[in-house]
Amino acid sequence: MTDSRSQILGGIAKSLGRISGDAQRAAARERIAAHARNLIPARAQLDPADQVRLFEQMALEVSATVARVPDLDAVPDAVAGYLAGHNLPAELRAAPDPALDAIPWDRRPTLTVSTGRARDADAVSLTGAFAGIAETGTLMLVSGAERPTTLNFLPDTHIVVLKAEQIVGGYEDAWDRLRAQAGSFEGGMPRTVNMVTGPSRTGDIEQTIQLGAHGPRRLHIVLVEG
Repeated sequence: MTDSRSQILGGIAKSLGRISGDAQRAAARERIAAHARNLIPARAQLDPADQVRLFEQMALEVSATVARVPDLDAVPDAVAGYLAGHNLPAELRAAPDPALDAIPWDRRPTLTVSTGRARDADAVSLTGAFAGIAETGTLMLVSGAERPTTLNFLPDTHIVVLKAEQIVGGYEDAWDRLRAQAGSFEGGMPRTVNMVTGPSRTGDIEQTIQLGAHGPRRLHIVLVEG
């Protein structure tokens, strides 16, 4: 940083009553290391079973759809049924996520499943999620070679396989879980964390809600209870 720029920014910081220089950097590092938790609404402070119910309720309120299945073996039938019910092609692009390897796609041979980043022609994507947040029915999605972010936003329909055990009460619980598992990510933390609450929407056009303006118009969550 040039001396003139340092002087200008230092003057602004001083006028605002802020510390500057080494003390400012030290304070920032201390704040980041502390991970101070914010408030968690009372509605999210529930036992695990109620957290799952709240997550489903909140997801439905933001126009996502949810299908409960007993285990991963039931995922292919649930996905095939959803695609058929919406007159969508029996073809999907899935994340090359080891957490999804146990899904027995061969039980539905009419489904065509490929893996990798989303392509322009892909109408349907399927990914896992790092966590589900009951507070608002939000999915926490992390990036990586095994979890391409393009799958979350490019296809018109996004299907997410979420295990009930991945659902937490509030946002702070999800961030705590992410920090606890930081060692499993290259570089210590994922490069990108996306919070997805329902399908993409906007009200910019004549103040009328439009789905799919900036991403998928459909978000379907396959909730694995087992």
